[in-house]
Amino acid sequence: MAAAFVAYLHYLSIFALFALLSIEHVLFKAPLDLSRARSLMITDLAYGICAVLVLATGIARVLWFGKGAAYYMGNSLFHAKVGLFVLVGLLSILPTVVFIKWRSAVKAGQVPKPSARQVRLVTWSIRLELLALLVIPLLAALMARGYGVIATG
Repeated sequence: MAAAFVAYLHYLSIFALFALLSIEHVLFKAPLDLSRARSLMITDLAYGICAVLVLATGIARVLWFGKGAAYYMGNSLFHAKVGLFVLVGLLSILPTVVFIKWRSAVKAGQVPKPSARQVRLVTWSIRLELLALLVIPLLAALMARGYGVIATG
């Protein structure tokens, strides 16, 4: 029962992660208003929380509820999944830093004024995150069907 619950939390947090990132993509456009800036900051915080939940439940599945750590460590697709997740995490730093820098302005009731360059960089960062997140379930489906096992010998 615990394995099913952890798997459920893992999948649910992945869906929420993708949904929140999609919301960020839709909200982040010029001209920005105060309400949208607040929404972006809250959405990004929720996104970070979901990312931690994805990571925690993923680690739990590898260590205690999945096929065993040896299976995952010996699978190249698992390494690719983890690599893409790390890439998503690295790409998410830019939007998060931009939104954190808005805090004082938003608290003062001022609308943040991102530069055109910031808008472009954050938008592309979010798009690349979404693309990487779309590939991870494909790798998971292939891995679940036995692909990616590293031959030893």
